[in-house]
Amino acid sequence: MTHKWYHQIRINFSESAAQIMRNDPNGQKMVLLAEILKRHDATLRCQFDAFTEYVSEAERRGIENYPLYEWTKETITDPVKKTKYLKSFSVYVGRQEIYPKHEADALEADLKSMVNTGVIERIVKYDTDPTNNPQPPARSAT
Repeated sequence: MTHKWYHQIRINFSESAAQIMRNDPNGQKMVLLAEILKRHDATLRCQFDAFTEYVSEAERRGIENYPLYEWTKETITDPVKKTKYLKSFSVYVGRQEIYPKHEADALEADLKSMVNTGVIERIVKYDTDPTNNPQPPARSAT
């Protein structure tokens, strides 16, 4: 059986570039990145911000319906992990969190020119194949 896996690009920015992306993503300092993203109908989402929103939503609606609540809450309150995830951004293409491989490959190819320039430190491409990804932590029994 052939599976059609979807992909996602994540970008790890330098600390200064991450601050710009969170505070002034359309500013002049990121023109090249903005052009690449526009060409691919792509936007960025800070992982730390996404985690914070997940925790807030879980607390409003009931954490029992959010299996990653405990892990995510611990992550956003750990100073080392907070620093890591403030620099990590998911790329959405066409407002989609995951997208076909050919779209991820094309985007990754265009972004590679910005690696090690003081803006992007690393690009990672993930897929939805569960064998390639860690499974969610087991929920604690209470």
